[in-house]
Amino acid sequence: MDKNQQYQRVFRHIDQNGDGKISPPELQICIGKIGGDLTLEDAEMAAALMDSDGDGMLSMEDLVKVVESANEEEKFSDLKKAFKMYEEIEGGGCITPKSLRRMLSKLGESRTVDDCKVMIAKFDVNGDGVLSFDEFRVMMA
Repeated sequence: MDKNQQYQRVFRHIDQNGDGKISPPELQICIGKIGGDLTLEDAEMAAALMDSDGDGMLSMEDLVKVVESANEEEKFSDLKKAFKMYEEIEGGGCITPKSLRRMLSKLGESRTVDDCKVMIAKFDVNGDGVLSFDEFRVMMA
């Protein structure tokens, strides 16, 4: 089952009346089934925020957009955590050849500082000899 089929299956499950839209009451029931608590008023506000055509209900496309957006936020958060593991000084904002060597060593990869300089140089857009988070993100893409 591909991702689109999975989305369709979830959508059909939430869309209890089969009208091709997820109404605020259907959203409220769905959240309740997974252990959440959502008032009808909150469900209406959530639907209005996610709704792309202004009818106050969610289409299949709206659901996919919300899920994909949440996945992107999760990926970004995971990259931030990984970046912090490689930083020279926690909160320092960059990965140095020395900090890269240290982390690779912890992962069982034996590299010299010069090897790490070469690795960093491939993605060091501004040429400062270290990787910022944005450069790290490009490297990991």
